[in-house]
Amino acid sequence: MEESWLWLKYLILGIVQGATEPIPVSSSGHVIVAQRLLGVDQTGLTFEILTNTASLIAIMFIYRHDIWRLITGSWKYMRTRNAAYKSDFMFAVYVVVGTIPAVVVGLLFKDWIEATFSSVKTVAVALLFTGLALWLIRNMRGRKQDGDLKFRDALLVGLAQAVALIPGVSRSGSTVIASIGTGMKPDTALRFSFMLYIPVSLGAIVLGVPDIIEASDAPGMLLPYVLAFFAALIVTYFAMRWFMGIMAKGNLRYFSYYCFVVGILLLIFL
Repeated sequence: MEESWLWLKYLILGIVQGATEPIPVSSSGHVIVAQRLLGVDQTGLTFEILTNTASLIAIMFIYRHDIWRLITGSWKYMRTRNAAYKSDFMFAVYVVVGTIPAVVVGLLFKDWIEATFSSVKTVAVALLFTGLALWLIRNMRGRKQDGDLKFRDALLVGLAQAVALIPGVSRSGSTVIASIGTGMKPDTALRFSFMLYIPVSLGAIVLGVPDIIEASDAPGMLLPYVLAFFAALIVTYFAMRWFMGIMAKGNLRYFSYYCFVVGILLLIFL
């Protein structure tokens, strides 16, 4: 790989990560395809951890008021048992419940999943299934709000998030699809989906810190990694804002079309 083009390739990869992380098209799948097209042999976890951290920061900034409300509301409910804060407390409990499946599956099977399914063909098939699922729920408009969620809802969405550990299966797509499928309103489905994203991503980042410290190529890759980080940070913010508008209008079918087209093209040409 020519050194002069290395920074540009990682800048593009950061943009791809940021643009696809919030939307239901699989960021991991798109990064795998982009790495192949750019000729980037990315074997370590440093790039993945850094760009995922960037996306996480952007999403936490967007949802900062919701996060603070859940923390303070839960604390107040535990101290006072005031019914006014019960909804926030239960929402936080369901976030914990929904996080458990991905944590268990990730700790036990993540390495095996990545070694077995990290191929372009797997990404293509996963995109086609994601497109089908998005098409099936395209017209659903649930009524459940934050205070209406149940243990079963949280567990089902959590299981969907665990399935998204397979490269090519969109995490946001699987959790939004499952949330809407359980009857949540679009804004509640989106909020619950990304509340689940936060603890799982934080855990992955913490577990990945030793890999960054031990990475032998880190000093020479400083500029490419910094560019990828900030590209992912900025693009994730705007992509998330855009997706929130799409969800409000109920236009998920367009993502379904996209997944079908890209999945078919990958099967044909790669």
